[in-house]
Amino acid sequence: MPTFLRRLCLAITTLGAICSPALAANNPTPLLYNSLAHAAPELNPQVLKSALSAMQCAVNSGARKARHLAVIDYSQPSTARRLWIFDLNKRTLVLRDLVAHGQKSGENFATQFSNRMGSFQSSLGLFRTQESYEGSHGYSLRMDGLEPGFNDLARDRDIVIHAADYVSPLWSQRQGRIGRSLGCPAVRPQVARQVIDRLKDGQFMFSWYPDQRWLKSSPYLNCQPRQVASIVAAGGG
Repeated sequence: MPTFLRRLCLAITTLGAICSPALAANNPTPLLYNSLAHAAPELNPQVLKSALSAMQCAVNSGARKARHLAVIDYSQPSTARRLWIFDLNKRTLVLRDLVAHGQKSGENFATQFSNRMGSFQSSLGLFRTQESYEGSHGYSLRMDGLEPGFNDLARDRDIVIHAADYVSPLWSQRQGRIGRSLGCPAVRPQVARQVIDRLKDGQFMFSWYPDQRWLKSSPYLNCQPRQVASIVAAGGG
């Protein structure tokens, strides 16, 4: 690359994105970010930027665009409304509500995450939602984890979105936390159908926590286009 172009790339952000494909793929659209940040001022800006960057990396690597994006901030306590669902076309917040974490992830705060079978822990990273179905928890939603080593066993582990009576403010009043799942992001029965209908059939869900191993290794957060493209080509997008 000529010296003058290298200097332009270093000096100008937009040109920097053009000169670096990885950066371009990992750079969320400012208009979308600003609109969603305005719609959800309580959502940690770092979490929202990470969610949008991971999603943008997937789309730029060949994944289909989605209508909705769900974001879970597991750094928040279970008593907080730490699930946000956005309409990406209208750039609006559709829902903010409670969501459970796994029994072995922690008490009120989730601190441990796993991709292992039988761990009863929640998983981090970018997911793609799939088909809705009627199961032991009633109307539920399957999803596929897109991140190898972090959440790609979600379907094998039966990590699904479903309603649960223990996701309730009444539980937090009695226990100091809401109830916990076997690793599923369970939601209140009152909003379960709305959540599932919004998210089914190929939407994105992003679960965040400041886990250093995941932050450093995620192919979506760090936008590794070749690896992400291979995941998409294998049916993960």
